[in-house]
Parts: sequence; structure tokens; C-alpha cells
Amino acid sequence: MRRPTLADVAAVAGVSAKTVSNVMLGRNEVSEATRAAVLAAVERTGYEVNLAGRGLASGRTGRVAVVVPNIYQPYFAELAERLIVALEPHGLTAMLRIGHDAAAEREAVLGSRTRDVDGVVYCPHAPVEGPVTPRRPVVQLGGAATSRWDCVVMGEREGAQAVTRHLLETGRRRIAVVWNGAPGAQPSDDRFAGYLAALADHGVQHDPALVVSGSDWDRRASGYEAMVGLLRSGAAFDAALCINDAIAAGVLRALRGHGVRVPEDVAVTGFDDTDESEFTVPALTSVSPHQEEMVDLAVAMLVARIAGDDGPVRQVRTGAHVVLRASSAAR
Repeated sequence: MRRPTLADVAAVAGVSAKTVSNVMLGRNEVSEATRAAVLAAVERTGYEVNLAGRGLASGRTGRVAVVVPNIYQPYFAELAERLIVALEPHGLTAMLRIGHDAAAEREAVLGSRTRDVDGVVYCPHAPVEGPVTPRRPVVQLGGAATSRWDCVVMGEREGAQAVTRHLLETGRRRIAVVWNGAPGAQPSDDRFAGYLAALADHGVQHDPALVVSGSDWDRRASGYEAMVGLLRSGAAFDAALCINDAIAAGVLRALRGHGVRVPEDVAVTGFDDTDESEFTVPALTSVSPHQEEMVDLAVAMLVARIAGDDGPVRQVRTGAHVVLRASSAAR
């Protein structure tokens, strides 16, 4: 069967092919009545836009690369879905790319793997190193603030400080940190800084022996492995502040398997407030980084850049708040 053409749409709508083209490209020089007639004709004929042809005419493809480190971590899976949905009302189709390490991430953001997109939204695993010359607009979502391109920075320090304060206010004093870095190394990011600040505010000394991690990055198994190691060390602790919800899920399983009650013996908290946190046993207290707000801000900045905004680099910070659940209830 012959595919409907632009001329077919024009004939049904009673306008010129040029007018149909203007409507499909979203140009403003078309009346609302004409636009409605053309869109009705598109529906009636079953016409589909030729993206290659539209790209040649407008210089755009209508595609945006969404780059995340992985999708086995609930936070990145949820974030990718939110971005894909949020881009659709702007006529943009998302193309998901996995930056599984620093080199893959750099290539996805700057290189040939995303050559045919109008822009990139990426959630960093590690900062892009060295000189950069993006081929299209780039917006960073999460991670450390940067002056290289527009970025949305989550409230990591204030979120970690608030949840640590919550644990201290429920009587916990030996708060372990279960994180996703190299085993044996001390963390140095904003979440750890927030944890230290809350301890200092309450006059509690930090014990480096209470900082543990697993052998892999960001997996539930890593949380399980790190907690088993802490339990075997014999170190006394009454709370586990986990760097994210995936790590916390592994921690909960390890504690349960070793007969440690949560929250009676040990309180557990996560970070990111993913859907999973509501369904752990017990339900997990977590920090919400206002994910929906972050996505809306990132998409708005990218759409503006694609439309031609060449203003100075922008940096937007969102807040964070603690979502209290059973895993950290007072003893």
C-alpha cells in the first residue's frame, strides 16, 4: 500500500503542501483554524512525518539522548522514564543511552554515539574529564555542579544532613554509612558532608570504622555484602545511613538474615525515595530529592537551548526532604 504523502494531506485539508510543512514543523505563521484542519487531515490520511526529511528542512531531528549510568539501579530507571515522558509534550523523542563507565559516558555525551540528536540530558556517573566541545546542547541532571553546561543539582548535602539529624533525634549515636565507593576509601561527596555536619551539630564524633562499602557499584548485593562485613567486624552500631535505596535494600536483607531487628536494634535509611522504598520490609525511610522538579527543570533548560537560547550557563539547585517510614522509627 502506498504511504500517504505531504501532498495527500494538503489535498484533504484544502491547503498548500508548504502550509502542511509549516504546521508539521511547528512554525507560528499558520492560523489556528488552518493548523486544526491540517492536523485533522494528518489523522484522516494516516500520514507520518519523515524524520530524515524534517531534519534536513529544520536542522533538527526531534530526538534527545537520555544518558544514565545504568537502569538496574531504581533511581536511574525511574529518572529515565520521567525524562522520556517529560520530553514528549515538546515533540521530542528520547533515545536511551547507558554510560556504564567514564569512557562510555563521555562518548555518549560528546561523541558519535549521539551524533544524530538535538540535545543530551545526562545523569553523571563520573565527571566528564578533559577539554569538551559539545556538538549539541547538554544538560546535566544530578552530580556535582559544573560550569561547562547547564545543570540541575539535587539537595544532596541538605538531604543527608536532615536524615542523619532524624536518626540522632531518635536516639541513635553509632550511625554507620553504607556507600557505593571503593572499599576502604573514605567518601568525600555532598551526602557524606551532610552526614558529618549533622554529627558535629549534635556533638557526636565520627568513627571511620563505621564507613563501609561493597565490591560493586550501586547494587543491592553491594549493600548486603557491606553490611555482612560490618556485622562480622564486631563494630557497635545502631543505625545504617545508606547512600541510596538500592544499597539500603541489600542492607535490610543482611540484617534480617543475621537476626538483627529493624528498627528496634538498627535503624536504616536510604536516599532517592524510589518506588522500591515503600515495599521493603519494613518500609524504608528515604530522602526525596524532588525528582519530578529536577526533571522538569532539566527538560525546560534543554528545550530552551534547542530553540536557540545562547545565554550563559545556568545552574539550578533543588531541595530535598526526608520521607519517614517504619525502618527508622524511634525505639
